[in-house]
Amino acid sequence: MVDVTLLGTGGMMPLPYRWLTSLMVRYNGSSLLIDCGEGTQIAMRERGWSANPIDVICFTHYHADHISGLPGLLLDMANSDRTDPVTIIGPKGLARVVSGLRVIAPELPFDIELKEFSGQGETFELFGYTLKSFRVNHSVPCYGYTFEIARAGRFDKDAAEANGIPLEYWGRLQKGETVTNGDVTYEPSMVLGPARKGIKVSYCTDTRPVESISENISGSDLCILEGMYGDAEDYEKAVKKKHMTMQEAAKLAKDADVSELWLTHFSPAMGRADRFADEIKGIFENAVIPKDGRTTELNFEE
Repeated sequence: MVDVTLLGTGGMMPLPYRWLTSLMVRYNGSSLLIDCGEGTQIAMRERGWSANPIDVICFTHYHADHISGLPGLLLDMANSDRTDPVTIIGPKGLARVVSGLRVIAPELPFDIELKEFSGQGETFELFGYTLKSFRVNHSVPCYGYTFEIARAGRFDKDAAEANGIPLEYWGRLQKGETVTNGDVTYEPSMVLGPARKGIKVSYCTDTRPVESISENISGSDLCILEGMYGDAEDYEKAVKKKHMTMQEAAKLAKDADVSELWLTHFSPAMGRADRFADEIKGIFENAVIPKDGRTTELNFEE
């Protein structure tokens, strides 16, 4: 089971009714946070979720509305008696940015491990899931992320017995380990059926529509994309500032065969974002224009 909450849905600046865009994912006792603008820790508390279990923080890019909440969040985690290390992941320049922000949060009771990447992105194996970054097209280096949990095939007891595999090795093989006993090697493929469908969440803001988005969000159970503008007259502004319209995001999601789309990163000038709901659903039926704190639970298919 995976819990996903969109803590905020705003872009550029927080508003009284809309915090800045930030996504939190909880899985198996560990939490992942993507982006941390001003007010993120408040949005988290309003939702009733704790910062303490956050093991990984990712940044899409280093504009203030995506990073300025980091010092306060780290201090919040410190005040919750956290001592386990925290991993922070982001594009080139991460060490410099985090160091600068930590001038006002210099002493923490936990270590921070930085993972900086560049180029077209990188893949990380963390806490039972796979996190992949991919390059998009903004005014500064910017990346989207996919969060995936693979699911192995079903364990076949009859196959294990037919292959003469000792009972003591069944659990390890079921977890995907290869087991060697003397000159005999047992492979997981000997006892596992075909891989089953896992869970995939994708997140991407601050970009023009590009092929890398389509490729990486494909097949997502939940896809969160920027919908900075909704009015047709704002299209040229979106092109100039390298942002995406709601209509463009909906078309991307439809073409990539995602199960559900949440739009986010709304312009502060937009007002009520849900006034575009009928138009967007006309492009992609499973599109949602959420409010802050929208939450869902994703489960493996039976």
